[in-house]
Parts: sequence; C-alpha cells; structure tokens
Amino acid sequence: MQLTIGPRLYSTWSLRGWLVLKRSGADFAVRSVEYASAEQKAALRDHSPTGLVPLLQVGEDTIWDTLAIAEWAAETYPQAQMWPADPVVRAYARSVTAEMHSGFAALRDLCGMGPGHPIAGDVRSDPPSDPALDRDLSRLVSIWKQMRGRYGADGPWLFGAWSIADAFFTPVAARVRHYRIDLSQHGDTDGIAAAYMQTLLSQPDFLEWEAEALAS
Repeated sequence: MQLTIGPRLYSTWSLRGWLVLKRSGADFAVRSVEYASAEQKAALRDHSPTGLVPLLQVGEDTIWDTLAIAEWAAETYPQAQMWPADPVVRAYARSVTAEMHSGFAALRDLCGMGPGHPIAGDVRSDPPSDPALDRDLSRLVSIWKQMRGRYGADGPWLFGAWSIADAFFTPVAARVRHYRIDLSQHGDTDGIAAAYMQTLLSQPDFLEWEAEALAS
C-alpha cells in the first residue's frame, strides 16, 4: 500500500490523508512528489486520475479523493473506530467533515498554504481582511464550539474521541496559526475553539508530520 503525497510543508490535503492512515494503523509507504512545474504536473497526471494528491494505491486499485481514502480506511480498519459509534453523532461528524471538504472557499483562497505560507513551523503572516473570510471563520468557530460544547465531556477531540473530522480540521488549525487569526473576533469569546485548535496542533501525528516537513 502506498500513499502519494505532495510537499509536506504545504500540501494540506496530503496531511489529511496521511493523518487518517496513521490513525487507522495501516501499514503504508509514502511517496512524495512535487507539482510546481508543468513537467511535474504532467508526471503526476500519469498516476493520479485528477492530477491531484493524495493518492492511495492498494494493490492494483487507486483511490484518489481524500474523503474516499478516509472512508476506505474507516471501513477497512473498523477497530480504529474512526467515526463515532453513535449513529446521530456519526452523522454530525460526517456532516462537518463534508462541509470542510467542499466548503470554506474564502478561507482556502485568502489564507492559502503554499511555499510562502507553510503548514509547519512558526512562520506567521498577517491575516487578510475580507467579509467572505469573516463569514467562513465565524462558521468555523460555530462548528468547533457547538460540537465541543455537546461532546467535550467525552474527550478532547471535536466529538470527544478522535475521528476523521479531526484530521480534516487539522490543516485549518495550521492556517489559523500561520495567519495569526484571533478566533475571539469571530465568536470564540470563551476560548473553546482556540483550545480545540491547540489540541489539533499538539497531536503527536501532526507533530511528526511537522518535524518531517521542516527537515525536508
């Protein structure tokens, strides 16, 4: 089994896929690729149907979407309990994960991760000012506060125990850190969202990814 990822320093979707596989307990190899030049992008398209990463190769089969990789891992390694066991809680977890997967366009565009804006390390940039970004950040804080408020007694993660939702929000926490975004200005008056963000950024698997990113 092989997971193809982009540069660890700024490939947010690669981080999500890697975190999920690490948590699943799967035995997998990692292949890192670059996609800055036209030649590198063309080479990636030879392996990835979409020309994007991450890409999971399982035998002769290829899984190329991060959420699909996560669902495959959850079904293949049920002992890892990667979604909440309760059907209603699981529905909430899937809902916010899907929202993160397809939404938050302003946060992605205006607080992008790239060579000058790394996931890893303590390099900081001033946050941009934009009404659409403010709406995304308010929604982010609302999700984090609501779910931590309902399930915080069951553990430190968004739904108490760790779930795929936490993997999907980890790169968002890195964006908030990098762009020095004050979540209290977006509804986090009690610090619940900020505390959850720190939980994500302190998770051992993320720290391993960050250390390897800074060493590369």
